[in-house]
Amino acid sequence: MQAVDLVVIGGGITGVGIAQCVQAAGYSVVLLEKDNLGEKTSSNSSKLIHGGLRYLESGQLGLVRQSLSERKALLTLAPELVKPVPFYIPIYRGSQRGPLAIRAGLSLYALLSELDPLGQFQSVPASRWSELAGLKLKGLRAVFRYWDAQTDDGALTRAVAQSARALGAELLTQVSLEQIEHRPDSCIVSFSHKGETRRLSSRCVINATGPWVNQTLERVTPKVEVSPVELVQGSHLVLDIPAPSGIFYLESIFDKRVVFVMPWQGKTMIGTTETPIDAVDAAGVTPAEEAYLLGIYRHYFPLSENDGALEERITGRYCGVRVLPKQGGEAFDLPRDTMMLSRDTHPNLLTVYGGKLTTFRHTAKEALAWVKNRRGPKPIRADVDKLRLTPVTDEAPSSESPTAKGDFSPQKG
Repeated sequence: MQAVDLVVIGGGITGVGIAQCVQAAGYSVVLLEKDNLGEKTSSNSSKLIHGGLRYLESGQLGLVRQSLSERKALLTLAPELVKPVPFYIPIYRGSQRGPLAIRAGLSLYALLSELDPLGQFQSVPASRWSELAGLKLKGLRAVFRYWDAQTDDGALTRAVAQSARALGAELLTQVSLEQIEHRPDSCIVSFSHKGETRRLSSRCVINATGPWVNQTLERVTPKVEVSPVELVQGSHLVLDIPAPSGIFYLESIFDKRVVFVMPWQGKTMIGTTETPIDAVDAAGVTPAEEAYLLGIYRHYFPLSENDGALEERITGRYCGVRVLPKQGGEAFDLPRDTMMLSRDTHPNLLTVYGGKLTTFRHTAKEALAWVKNRRGPKPIRADVDKLRLTPVTDEAPSSESPTAKGDFSPQKG
C-alpha cells in the first residue's frame, strides 16, 4: 500500500491549490478527483479575481484585504491568465448607493489594497457616458471607474494543477472514492481508478470537494460530525452581444444585490444570482433566474432590444454552487470566508467549507500549516510565491465552456 504525506479529495481550484502548495513545501501529495480537474464549480464562477468591493457593506474587511493581496500576487504570477480590467459603477437617481457612499467605499478599497496602483479610481466625466456600451443615460448622476481583474477560471485551475504535477504531486481524475478509514495515527483512503481498486495510507487527508463536502464525509469511518451548510447556486447567461470594454457593477432593480455585466470571449455575460437550493443535483439555471438577469440587463441597456428579443440571443447558461455557513439571513449577506475544520474525534482529517477563486492560495497556505503541524517541517522544494502559472497548451477547450456555440445543460458544482 502506497504511503504519502497528504491525500487531497477534490480537484477544483481549492484542491489543486493545496496540492501545489503542500508539494512545494516538501511533502508527498496525491489528489483524487471524481471527474476532470476544475470542470465543476471552478469552471462556473463569475471569472473574477477581485477584492470583493461589495463585501465592505457587510464589514468583511479582513476578507477584502486578503483578496486584494491575492489579486496582486496572481497578476504577477499568472499574467497570461489574470488580466486587469476596468469596472464601472453607474449611479442613478434613486440608487440605494449614492455617489458619496460609493466614493467612500472605493477610497477604503484603495486603502485596503495598500495603495496598489490598481486601487486607483476616478469619476468618469459626463461627456464620456455615451461611450459606455449603450448604458442608460436617463437619470444618471455619476459613473465611477475602478480596477480589478478577470480570468478564465478553468484555465487557471489547470495551470495550478500543471504546477503541482511539475513539483511531483500525483493528480488522479475519474476516481470513485469508496472509503476514508480514520485511524489514530493515519487514514486509509480506498478508491477505484481505471478499473483498479487502490488504497493509500496517509497521515493527513483534506476534503476539498466543494458542494459535495458533506457527501464526502459520509464515506468516513467511524462516522464524523458534519457542519450544516447552505448551498447557493450562482447562475450566468452569455448573450450574443458584442463585449463591453469593461465590467459594469450594477445595482439590481429587484433587490439590493450587485450583478455584473462583463465581457467574455467576445460576448456579453451577465451574472450572478444567489439562489438557495436543497441539493447539488437540483442545480440548474431556472426560468426565474433568467428573467431576473435579463430584466436587469434590459433596464440598464435599453437599446439592447433593437436587434431582436434578448431571449433569442442567449448562447449559454451555466451555474456553479457555493457552500456557505448555515445561519440566518439572506445568501447575499452571508460571510464568504473559507472555513477549515478538523474534529477532535478525527484529527487526521481536515474539511474545507467554502472557498473563493481569488483566495485559493491563501486557503492552500492555511492547509499547509495544518499539514506541517501534523507531519513536521520538511525540506522545501519551491517557493509558491515565486512559481509562475502558465496556460496549459496541450488541452483542447472544454465543450462545456460558456463560449461554445449553442445552449448548455446546467453545470452543477
